[in-house]
Amino acid sequence: MSTTPLTHFNAQGEAVMVDVGAKTETARLARAEGVIRMQDATLQLIVSGGHQKGDVLGIARLAGIMAAKKTGELIPLCHPIPLTHVAVDFAIETGAVRCAAVAETVGRTGVEMEALTAVNIALLTIYDMCKAVDRGMTIGDVRLLEKRGGKSGHWLAENPFTI
Repeated sequence: MSTTPLTHFNAQGEAVMVDVGAKTETARLARAEGVIRMQDATLQLIVSGGHQKGDVLGIARLAGIMAAKKTGELIPLCHPIPLTHVAVDFAIETGAVRCAAVAETVGRTGVEMEALTAVNIALLTIYDMCKAVDRGMTIGDVRLLEKRGGKSGHWLAENPFTI
């Protein structure tokens, strides 16, 4: 028997997909956030809509939603989840864009990875669209803000940022 509390390993230490068959289906929600920092001129291009590639935040929003739907394909041991709702929003800060995502389902396993994937891909999309004018952008502070549903119930991060 393995002594590790990590659920994605069997007693022999081999990677496994967690069996969720006996879990109860419940409404589940996860919220995540992250930030991309950039030069003021880059941020101004995004805010003004003056970027020659188009609506940076609109495209990043769609990329985040699409990524959440594909999380089970991207992360090897994640279950494919029938999402009932995904939303990606942005807030403009001084020298940065903050991204928040929410993912929801009714199922046997949570949607934390879907919310985190949405944030990461939305921020990477902003980087991709703006890298020609600002290669020094940095992505960081990606974290889970909230999780609801399932046996472990409700969890809320300390000092959650809300868009």
